[in-house]
Amino acid sequence: MSRQITVKVATTKVIKALEGTLAKLEKDYKSQEANETKYQKAQEVWRKEIGQWAINNFSKATNLRTNYRSYNNTLNVDFDIITKEGSFPAEPEKDFEVIHQHNYREMKEDITNALTILKMTDEETVNASTMKQIAKYL
Repeated sequence: MSRQITVKVATTKVIKALEGTLAKLEKDYKSQEANETKYQKAQEVWRKEIGQWAINNFSKATNLRTNYRSYNNTLNVDFDIITKEGSFPAEPEKDFEVIHQHNYREMKEDITNALTILKMTDEETVNASTMKQIAKYL
């Protein structure tokens, strides 16, 4: 037998939470370019570190393969170095989530619409169907 749980959330609390979510969304979206630049710089540094690490450990290389391209005088050298996990520089990870423009616009519109409606209501609590629609943003 399942029981239904009824929870009433104050409209003012929901409005405040949505305003906070909207502010965070806008901040995260606007800071993406700077975050991506920072990440790319960290990737560049890592590529140099991992390259130097590979050069220093070349004596352990196996499966050496080369490919010379005469049209642009490029030599590609490919090899494997079997090593213990964690013995080489760790690759940087993104510490931010990429928000695509169409997702940003959709989320901003949904939150803004919900805020507009909630600010117009005289109800002290938010009903279940409204909460279900906006809960993904809280």
